[in-house]
Formats: sequence, C-alpha cells, structure tokens
Amino acid sequence: MKIVRGIKIGGLQSKIFNLLLVFLIAFMLVYSAVSLYNQRELGNIVQEASAQQQASIVTVSEQTMDAMLNSFMSRTTALQAYIANDIFADVETDVLTLQTFATELFDHEELFAPHPVENPSMETDGQPAVMLIHEEGVDPSESEKLGLVGNMSEIMLAMYNASDKMSSIFVGTADGNMVLVNNRSSIYIAEDGSPLPLAITHRPWYVQAAEAGKLIFTGVELDAYTDTPMLECAAPVYHDGELVAVVSADVYLNSIADYVRDTSSDGGFLCVLNENGQVLFSPQQDGVFKVELSSSAPDLRKSENEALAAYVEQALKQRTSLTQLEIDGKEYYVSGAPMETLGWTVLSVVEKEVTRQPTTTMLSQYEEINNNALASYEKGVKRSAQTMIVLTILIFVAAITGALVLGARIVKPLENLTKRINAQGSGGADFVMDESFRTGDEIEFLAESFASLTKRTQNYIGEIIAITAEKKRIGTELALATRIQADMLPNIFPAFPERPDFDVYASMSPAKEVGGDFYDFFLIDDTHLGLVMADVSGKGVPAALFMMISKILVQNFAMTGRSPAEVLRKVNDQICQNNREEMFVTVWFGILDTVTGKITAANAGHEYPVLMKTGEKFELVKDKHGFVIGGMEGMRYKEYELQMTPGSRLFLYTDGVPEATNAEKELFGTDRMLEALNRVPNASPEMILKNVRNAVDAFVKDAEQFDDLTMLCVEYIGTNKEETTPQP
Repeated sequence: MKIVRGIKIGGLQSKIFNLLLVFLIAFMLVYSAVSLYNQRELGNIVQEASAQQQASIVTVSEQTMDAMLNSFMSRTTALQAYIANDIFADVETDVLTLQTFATELFDHEELFAPHPVENPSMETDGQPAVMLIHEEGVDPSESEKLGLVGNMSEIMLAMYNASDKMSSIFVGTADGNMVLVNNRSSIYIAEDGSPLPLAITHRPWYVQAAEAGKLIFTGVELDAYTDTPMLECAAPVYHDGELVAVVSADVYLNSIADYVRDTSSDGGFLCVLNENGQVLFSPQQDGVFKVELSSSAPDLRKSENEALAAYVEQALKQRTSLTQLEIDGKEYYVSGAPMETLGWTVLSVVEKEVTRQPTTTMLSQYEEINNNALASYEKGVKRSAQTMIVLTILIFVAAITGALVLGARIVKPLENLTKRINAQGSGGADFVMDESFRTGDEIEFLAESFASLTKRTQNYIGEIIAITAEKKRIGTELALATRIQADMLPNIFPAFPERPDFDVYASMSPAKEVGGDFYDFFLIDDTHLGLVMADVSGKGVPAALFMMISKILVQNFAMTGRSPAEVLRKVNDQICQNNREEMFVTVWFGILDTVTGKITAANAGHEYPVLMKTGEKFELVKDKHGFVIGGMEGMRYKEYELQMTPGSRLFLYTDGVPEATNAEKELFGTDRMLEALNRVPNASPEMILKNVRNAVDAFVKDAEQFDDLTMLCVEYIGTNKEETTPQP
C-alpha cells in the first residue's frame, strides 16, 4: 500500500472510495444513455399506448356487440327450436296414440268384426276421406288383417280433422296394404280409374320403423305421388313378437322451408340441421349451408372444418352460446338450439363484419384526441430530463465527499483490530477490547465476537485434547475386546485335522467392533461332536459379555453328557437367575454321532437349520422352536433327530444372513441363501460359507451392515470316505 495525501492506495479506504466512484460514474453513464434512449422511444411508447387503447376500444365494442348478439341470437334460436319442436311433438303424440290403438286391435282381434275400406274416389277429392292403397301384385281381398285395420278408420279421420300439422295419416300392414286418410284422393287414381300402387313395405317410413323397433322420424323425403318435401313420423305395431303393421303420419315442410328462406337478410340467416348433421332448410344457395337431398347431403359433423364439425356435434346435443366460426372464408357468429323431439337443431348465423361498423366511428374520433395529447407529453419529457441532469451532478459531488469521510471512519478501527489479531497469532497476549473498537456498529460487534471466540477456542482446544485421549483409550479397549471375543470362538482350521470322519468350518463378522452372535463346536467324547449356533439380543459390548457367558454355560453343561434339550433347560435356568437387563439369546444346539451320522438337536427360538442329504440339495429343516434362552425360567425344550449319511452337510446361521439389507431396503432372504448354498452343494464347508458370504456381499453392495453375520457348516464323511463321499 502507498499513502498519497492521507489516502492509502490499495487499502480498504481506497477500495471504498473507488467502489463509490465507479458506481457513480456507471450511474451517470447509464442514466445519460437511458435518457437519450427515452427521448427517442417515448414517442413510440405513447403511440403504442394509443394503439393499445384503440385495440381496447375495439375489444370493448366487439364484446358489447357480442353480448347483445349472444342474447338476441340465443333467444331467437331457442324460440324457433321451440316452435318446430312443438309441431312435431303433437305429431309424435298422435302417432303413439295410433300405435296403441292398433296394438289393442291385434291383441284382441276376436272382439272386432272386419271393417271395409274403399279404394280412392274422385267424389271425395278435396275432403278428408279413408282410402285403400296396396302394393302392385297384392290382392286386398286376400288380406287377413286389412278388415281389422279398417276399424281404425274413424279415429284416423278424427285425428286428421283435428290436426293442422299432418298432411296424411296411414297404417301399412305387413302384407302390403295401407289404410290412408287425407283430402287428396285424386292423386292416388290412375287414368283408368284404378288406384295407383305403392311399394308400402319398401318406403323409408316403413323400413326405418321396422328396423328401429320404435317410433322414428325419417329424414326429409319426397312424397311418392307429388314429389313434395315432407317428413314422416312412424311407429311399428307388434303382435306376439311379430311385426304386423306400421302406423305413420306425413308433415309437409313447405311452411318451414318458406319461413327459413325469409330469414335471410344482410349478413344473417337461420338454418335447420337434422340429427345426422345434414342441412334440411337454409336460404343459402351455395357453400356449407346449401340444402341438398338427404341421400347426398354431407354430414357437417365430419366436415374438414374441425371447428365447425365440433360445433355442430355440440349444437345437436345442447343449446349453445354465441360462438365465432370461420365458414366459407368469412367470420360468423353462430348460436344453436336443439329440437328434443326430432333430434334436429336450429342455427342462427350472422356475419361478424356487420357488427363492426360502430367501432370504426369511435376509432376515428379517438385518433384526433390522441395526437394532441402526444405533443403535450413530449414537451414535458424534455423539461424533466434537464432537471434530472442538474440533480445528478449535485448527488455526484455529495457522494464523493461522503465516501472520503466514511472510508476514514471505517478503516481506522479495522486497522487497530487487524494489529491486535496479528499480535495474538504471533504468540502475544489474548485479544482484549479497546475503546477504539466502540464504534456502535458491526466493527464493535466483530471485535466483541473475536474476543469471545478467542476464549472459547482456548477452552475447546483443552476439551478436544481430553476427548482425543479418552477416545484413544476406548478404541484400544474395543480392539482388545474384539481380539478376546475372536479368541473365545474356535478359529483355527482345520479344527480337527486328525479326524477324517467329519469336517467343520465357521465364521463370524460382527456389525460393530464386538458382536452378539457366536458359534461353537467341540468334542464331547471321541464319537460325539457338539454344534452350537446362537444370537444374543442387542449389539456391542453388552451383547459380547452376554455371549461369552452363554457360550461357556452351553459347553459346560454339554460336557456333562446331558441331552441337547436338557442342556438348553439348564442354561436357561442359570441365566434367568441373574438377568436384570432382561437380555436373551436364541440357540440351536445339536450333538453329532460321528459313527452313525445321527444328529440329536434342540432349538431355542433360533433360525431353521439347512440340511443337504447325500446327492441332493440344501433344504430348510423346519424344526419346532422352543422359547428363547433367558426369556422365562422353567422352560422345557423338545429334541428331534436328523440323519446324515456320508457326503451330507449341515448349514447353521444367524438372522444376519437372511436379513441382510441392500440400499433399496430389500432383504437377502432364505430363498437367495438356499440358491447360494446350492450353487456348489458338494463343496467343502469352507467354500460353502464363502459362496454364501459372496452372495450376500453382491446383494448388499455398499449398504451398511446392521447385524452380525455368523455361519457354520459341518460335513459328515463317515468311516469309509472313498466309497461313499460324492465328488465336488
């Protein structure tokens, strides 16, 4: 650092000054650039705001028009649908009445005498009359049902006279005859005076009602005699499950077509679609809404215009709100209302461009007002920029002066603080507060914290030294305990090199420095080998002490010649006498007769042993478990026998093997354990244990070991190894 006119170049004071100076210069440059940019852009901003306001005017205006159109068109469409629906609902009621009457006739045929029906006559032309029509080649005199249907003449005539909606009422029988009521007799008479034939059972009203099995409305069809567009309502009549007739009524649609045609005005019209999405009535001569015959009319629900197709699908099901659609290259507002009786729908269509005229007038008036406001705004911006330049210069001068004064006040206490800290680091006295540090800000707080930290650091160093010494002592003792525990278990292999009639191998890997599992094997006499596998509750030093006691007791009582069940009973009673900590141990204890290969064993709550018979595979031996050792005084244990032959192997283990857990919290399990045992079932006991341990390690991988892992395997060889032992 260099000192120039009281300022330390490179020091903290210099850095504070430089920081403020750089900040102010940057501020001035940025502000100047922003001001120049704003002068050029403010006009654009105002113009953009104007454009947004104009767009807002357009939006609000269009929303208002949309709301009015939505209300008007929805009400208009619903009204037209209601009127049309009311017409066809009356027709539907009359046809259902005829269906009911006809069904009663056929169901009670024996109650009615045949009623004659005459051919059409010119004398009745112009007045309602009942007439007989039949198919070509059909002889009405041979019909069995025509006379019965004739009984409906009076009710059909009454319905026709009472209705101003139906142009014809008729009943067609399955044998090709029809009873017809209307006032146009002449159209059914040929030049020779005979009735004109009609393919009754092939007409759309007959075929569709028969196929549906219920009341139907046909599409728009042409009258068979006059080619007049009409719609027919028909219903089938059944007797004993067989179709015997179809009742029907015609409704001429000229009045509806004329009404729809008259709705056409500048930019708007009404149209009617049937349940198949086809245009039935429309004033349009071309385009999407052009009227075509039902056999060739397109289904608008399948239109390439996806928006229109979806809208028609919805309008056939429910009343729709005002919707904007692009149709035939123009924007339209559309509203629809369905006819419940027919499944048709009425659409009101208005061209969107017609609704925009009020908005154009509003925009022209707004433009003039906005231009005047923009000019006044630009003058105000220039005056504001000049004022900001003067204020910025004053702030710059004041900030430079403040930076010099503030830097000096901050740096001086920090310099003193740095000297004290350096002195302490060089082996000087402890850090002590000084009046120069009483600045009433973070510097004072830093000095107090450092003084407190110095005292705590010295205390911590002393405590760490003591703790380190204690941990070293405990570590030494744990290492000694681990060696003592390992020395307590048989760990020299081969264990009995002088005995060719059996081979035994065992291992234990504690979860902590010392564990609670233990194994043992010892000769009780020349022909009996004791085998022990046990698991003490808990871990660590307490479990290890309890293990040592349990091991000694089992071996001591076994050496007295007692049976396995008696040994476990004596050990349990002995431990229960002084077991204030309520610890327990699971024990499997067996005695192998090295001459016969028979194992006599008892189980005090331990895992199932695994036996491999000669030439076979390892399998679990699900023996009966007694209560754990140390759990309750006075317990009795049951014995059982296992027979080993030369080449047989017995595998014992603690729960640390099947309960080994990987990182996904999955257990190794007995199935994987058996799989590992049976990979090389005829291997030596040592290799069998290594195979199991390798399988556990591969399954667990890097997961922490939570339980002791202890295993023992004994192979029974017998007295004649060369003849009986299978080759590995």
